Amino acid sequence: MKTTTTTLRVRYGETDKMGIVYYGNYAPYLEQGRTEWLRDIGFSYKWMEDNGIHLPVVDLHIKYKAPAHYDDVLTVTTMLRKIPTYRIEFDYKIHNQHGQLLIIGETVLVFVNSETNKLMKAPDFLLNKIV
Repeated sequence: MKTTTTTLRVRYGETDKMGIVYYGNYAPYLEQGRTEWLRDIGFSYKWMEDNGIHLPVVDLHIKYKAPAHYDDVLTVTTMLRKIPTYRIEFDYKIHNQHGQLLIIGETVLVFVNSETNKLMKAPDFLLNKIV
């Protein structure tokens, strides 16, 4: 399945008093990985929304293995789990600059028609890029 990697640096404001990334800040790291995954196949969240498709997260799981620290350079690996249907599922791994595994994550998003607010099938234009 389609995989992308995204590199980011931990900012001071993402850490606690001990210089460790606050646990709630990993969800935006996963979002950044997912956004870059989508961009890598030729689309953006903005383009999807402008074309009537919303992608809300309906499930998020993170297993914390080791902490990230202020100024660490993180690599977010984002992997499509399977061909999307009404939902699209991603697996993630985040490593630091030393190659240490920090988290394992997964998200599930659903395709929603922005006009009707109803679930919809994955659009063909997306499927054509990943199949």
